[in-house]
Amino acid sequence: MQKFLPDGWQPDVVTAGPAKDVNLRVTFIDWIVNQDAAGKALEPVRIAHLSIPAKMKGSQTGGTMLFRIYSSSAGGVPGPYGVSVHAPANMERKVRIDPAGIGTVEESWEFKSQDGDSIQLQIQYARGASTPDKAETKFYSAAKPEFYCIYRSEQSTDVVRSPAADRVQKVLFKAFGPTLSPLFDGSEQLIGVTSDPWYTRQTFLPAS
Repeated sequence: MQKFLPDGWQPDVVTAGPAKDVNLRVTFIDWIVNQDAAGKALEPVRIAHLSIPAKMKGSQTGGTMLFRIYSSSAGGVPGPYGVSVHAPANMERKVRIDPAGIGTVEESWEFKSQDGDSIQLQIQYARGASTPDKAETKFYSAAKPEFYCIYRSEQSTDVVRSPAADRVQKVLFKAFGPTLSPLFDGSEQLIGVTSDPWYTRQTFLPAS
């Protein structure tokens, strides 16, 4: 992971909890309601982003380091973090509830960027109880690490796969291309899967 981080930064991998040992996150986002700072409605967008939990060497300053974002919206490129590329997306989601009330979710995602990267996910899992939560996190840019945003969010979280439990029934993940092939060479391990059925956030810039 180190080569994807800017100088002076290092991975910051947690040793306990659902994110134990995770050194790379791939996040798929279906941004259904999208508004600007004035509350104006913007087009819905699908996003896949790759990030590393990281911190400055010799410091506790850190958070989530974004080093690649695939966006279905050409208008979101290169974005405030300077790492977004346009990648038209195909996405499908199905939810089935049986007579016993057990929910099964199936999702299919595919992004293809103009610079040759392709990222695909097909997953099926049994839905579990979601835990409501509030969080404040910092997201940094690998392209310009002095820049970061503060996200204050509310969400419901369903930990589908973790060291303690696994409700994933089927999963297929493929990623290749100039950026992705060095990361996904067949030796990677899928440690965890988390679903946020709903998520809302406010974005802030640090005080000057």
